[in-house]
This record gives sequence, structure tokens and C-alpha cells, in this order.
Amino acid sequence: MTTLRIALAQCRQTDDFETNAHTIFRFLEEAAAQRAQIVCFPETQTVGYRVDIARPDTPVEPQRLDDLHRRIAHRCGELKIACILGTETPLESNPAGKPYNSALVIASNGDILGVHHKNRLTPLDAIAYSPGKSFETFDLCGVCVGVVICFEGFRFSDTTRECVRQGAQLIFHPQNNTTRPNDWKIPIHHSMIVTRAAENTVWFASCNMAHEQHQNCSSMIVAPDGRIHAQAALKREELLVADLDIDLATQAMFKFDTDGCAKVLFADTVLPDEYRAH
Repeated sequence: MTTLRIALAQCRQTDDFETNAHTIFRFLEEAAAQRAQIVCFPETQTVGYRVDIARPDTPVEPQRLDDLHRRIAHRCGELKIACILGTETPLESNPAGKPYNSALVIASNGDILGVHHKNRLTPLDAIAYSPGKSFETFDLCGVCVGVVICFEGFRFSDTTRECVRQGAQLIFHPQNNTTRPNDWKIPIHHSMIVTRAAENTVWFASCNMAHEQHQNCSSMIVAPDGRIHAQAALKREELLVADLDIDLATQAMFKFDTDGCAKVLFADTVLPDEYRAH
């Protein structure tokens, strides 16, 4: 069994840069104290989501962002913990324009491995952000991981599948589903998270922010067979920590591997001879 301990930081988010930075470092310390190997933060945690949390016209601050990213990466190296950091990234062609909605990927030695930019934008996202164009995977703690951000992970199966095609056994899903009273979405969002794990036979770890009034999805970790492995309570800050057996992420359903699918679907109640005979 290959065990990986991960943490999801279901934390509050504001439109104040320094307040958010303090929250990030606080949860980094707590995750390290609980011996997590990777910690994931919500979508846009560094600056505040530019729809409802912050304003779409909030100035982009490239130097300030770069400094915070470097400080967080340095602390990750000191704590020996990897990180998926919800943030934003200025456009190289127009630093003052609509930024990317991004997830920075930091290794446990403090190296910034790369960044994923949210590809699929909601109508509200498009007011404030520019879309990315690709999906990437990263090696964290010896495990191939992919990143999909909020809407693109919920509503589009091909985004997760592309990460799995590149070898991912664990998908991180930073999200920001809060601020507006759409509680009817909660069971729908939960079912979509479960589906992404089950249809690919991979681990799926979704991290939402905490909002005291409206939080339209829990932070949760779903096992490769589709069962909920761990789940945070709604509307409160919580560090969700869980040990994952990475060997269970066989990608059997993605590959449509007969023996692998049979094991996921039937466990030991169906023997290979039963279906091979036909």
C-alpha cells in the first residue's frame, strides 16, 4: 500500500491581501503539524475571488503576488510540505488586464513546479478573469497529480479525464462556491465530485472556502470507487486531513480495463472465471 496524507484547507477568504496571507500561513503550519504531505487551498485564496469576495476591477499587483508566492514556497520547503495554492496570475501580455484564475503547484522542497490556469469560465468568471488553455500534471511526493479548478472540474468530465490521460492518480479541485444563496446546488456538486472519482477510478480532492452564510459545496475527498473518504462540515473553517491508499487509483474505468473494472464493481463477489467464460 502506498499511503499519502493530504489536507484540504477549508478556510475563510476576504478581499484583504494580508488577511488571506495570514490565513494561508496558519493553515500551512497546521497541516505540517498533522504530518500532511500535500495541502490544498481554495480557489483564489491569496487575493479573494473577484466575484463577490473581491471586486472584478481590483488592481492586479504582480510584484506583491510574486513576493507572496515566493514566501509561501519558501515556507513549504522549510516545513517539507507540498501545496496547491489557489491564486491569480497576471497576464504577461497585459499585467494590468484580467488575470488568470490559477493554482500554483509547489513541491515539498519549496520549488514552484508550475501553475494551472482555469480553462472553463462561468459567465461571472469571464467578467474578471482570462481563460487558460491547457491541463497539466505534476509529480508531488512521488504521485502524479492533476488540477482542475471549480466549474471546469464540476461540469466538464473531459477536464479530469485529460489529467488522468496524462497519468494522474489524484486530482485536486480548488473551488469557490459561496456568497450567493444557491443551496440547491449542494447535492448536485457533491454528486459531480463523486462521479469524477468513480468514472476514472482515481482520488478526487475538492477544497472549497468556508463561508458562514452560503457554502454550496463541502470540501471532500472521494476514493477511486466513488465512496466519500472524508468530508468537512459546511460553513466553518476546518483542515480536512486524510490518508489515501494511492494504489487504489488504478484508472480502471478510464482505461476500461476488464479485470480492473470488475474489481471496482464487484470486489470479491465475482470471480474472473465467471465473466471470462463468456
